[in-house]
Amino acid sequence: MELKIVWELESNNPTNTDNLHHISQWWANLHGKEITWVERIIPLGGGMSEIHWHPQRFDENFIMVNPEIRGDTLYWYKPDSPVERNTIVQKLELDNLQQQLYIYPQLESEIVIRIAIPEIKYQTLELKNVEFALGEDNIMLLWDVEQELEIKIALTAENILKLQELLADKHPKI
Repeated sequence: MELKIVWELESNNPTNTDNLHHISQWWANLHGKEITWVERIIPLGGGMSEIHWHPQRFDENFIMVNPEIRGDTLYWYKPDSPVERNTIVQKLELDNLQQQLYIYPQLESEIVIRIAIPEIKYQTLELKNVEFALGEDNIMLLWDVEQELEIKIALTAENILKLQELLADKHPKI
């Protein structure tokens, strides 16, 4: 799979139709997913590298409903809204690595819209007075009595070997 897929209106690129098909599938797969919608002005003489993508006041997060592409137009609904929204596009760039679609509207050539799936945010738990045990079926138990937390981790034989190697590297005298 290509890292970047580009479709452009009236392009002579022989892969243009296939690229639009691929982007259409990605767009349709956003149904029911939370997305971030970010609009920015393209700096004169600058370009995409000059755009600051850090969060701003008018950026939106919402669940995408019934997204589809018909011709040169993107369609979608926002949750709890009967109004179908649309944007007629001049160009689409799909960044497969970052899972972001850059939309260049026909009617607002100075604007770029970035649609992205929000980053996964992992929750970190800090156990301060940890106790641990290895139970049946290679289940490692970690618990902190003061915080009333218990964590069960199912370990494969490979995980156990890796854990032993990590411990041996960090504490060779064990």
